[in-house]
Amino acid sequence: MNIEADSAGNGATVQAARPDGLQRRHDPFRARGRSVARLVPRYTSDGRARDRASLVSLKQTPNAAPDSALDWSGVLTQRVRYERGYVIFAQGDPAATVMYVEDGAVRMSVLSHNGKEAVVAMLETGQFFGEPCLAGHSKRMATATTIGPSTLRAIPRDEMIRHLHLKPALADHFIAHMVQRNIRIEQDFVDQMFNSSEKRLARTLLLLARSGNVNAPDRVIPRITQELLAEMVGTTRARINLFMNKFRRLGLVDYKSSGSLRINNSLLHVVLRDR
Repeated sequence: MNIEADSAGNGATVQAARPDGLQRRHDPFRARGRSVARLVPRYTSDGRARDRASLVSLKQTPNAAPDSALDWSGVLTQRVRYERGYVIFAQGDPAATVMYVEDGAVRMSVLSHNGKEAVVAMLETGQFFGEPCLAGHSKRMATATTIGPSTLRAIPRDEMIRHLHLKPALADHFIAHMVQRNIRIEQDFVDQMFNSSEKRLARTLLLLARSGNVNAPDRVIPRITQELLAEMVGTTRARINLFMNKFRRLGLVDYKSSGSLRINNSLLHVVLRDR
């Protein structure tokens, strides 16, 4: 592991890599072992949309403020660079830090008693995660995994609480993040309850592509498996394969040679059309 000085003077930048190429968890502030998760599994519904009011607008939730809007001077943090597929922390691990996504994307997933995994959130640049520790949670409630090369900032719990009182700009950004997260959770709930799995897949693909230029006619998602899409949508891999082939025939999606996925904004019509 290579450690170098942070250019902003806030802690250290850690390169999370191993010479044998294997991925491992890393906590920049303390070591700990892995524990067993005991959370309620996510249940799904394939009910059709009941009316247009139940459909979720992809434009309602604004993107988080850019990292340049946050002033980390005087805050004890560590910048950590992770490769794709790196487990930042696991469900049930001790919770001692709040994480901030400076660049890249992170997948949050939970594990049920019988070993089933469900993706509960996809986080992008400018968003926090691991914030339940601020409310007294001593264990991580979900597993955080990078879905591409990512740069994160780790802030100890007490340090985060102190600077939320001292820095109004940081507090404003954090409150805005929490409000946006709540809106997104409500949208996901409505989507899961009332929309078909085809519409849920179309919405998921569009949301994954939002990190790009919103004005571009086409946007690209890094390599993603159908198994992961099935976990996010709440259906089977066979159904995902069926709908992806349909979207491909209609020219709504296209696989690139690199394995990435090009998304045409016309896919939005699948979400908005009446059934």
